[in-house]
Amino acid sequence: MAARVLSFSSACLRRWPRAARLSLPRAPAASTAAAAASLGARLGALPQPALSFPGPSRLPLQVSGTFLQFVRHSSGEPLSLDSIKERVLYVLKLYDKIDPEKLTVNSHFMKDLGLDSLDQVEIIMAMEDEFGFEIPDHEAEKLMCPQEIVDYVADRHDVYE
Repeated sequence: MAARVLSFSSACLRRWPRAARLSLPRAPAASTAAAAASLGARLGALPQPALSFPGPSRLPLQVSGTFLQFVRHSSGEPLSLDSIKERVLYVLKLYDKIDPEKLTVNSHFMKDLGLDSLDQVEIIMAMEDEFGFEIPDHEAEKLMCPQEIVDYVADRHDVYE
């Protein structure tokens, strides 16, 4: 489960409009859930600052103790090899240095599509954004065609057909 947690310091809270500033409750452990629910209700009524996070959807707000947490939940639709392949090809077709007519699942980035190593790094970064996880550099160097990316993502998400 991928979760992204941000803790807001007092400096972050100072960026909110004056009416939206809150003093976070320092409640004993027994009443933490009630305090969190109360704070969550107050936050829902306040104007929210403009925050942008990577990913296809807005992240829901959860309150626990004195920290605000943004948590990414799964979209609900399980991945399949076909959906991974479609998403990989879609991202590659949007890349301006790739001719969509030459692109196939087995196209080599450097030999068939004429890309260089910097383009390959940009493609891997786009795939990391699309699928929501980081690909280590030593693994990214091996991903030289769309099918290899599909296989890597499927292996990472335990998708087999």
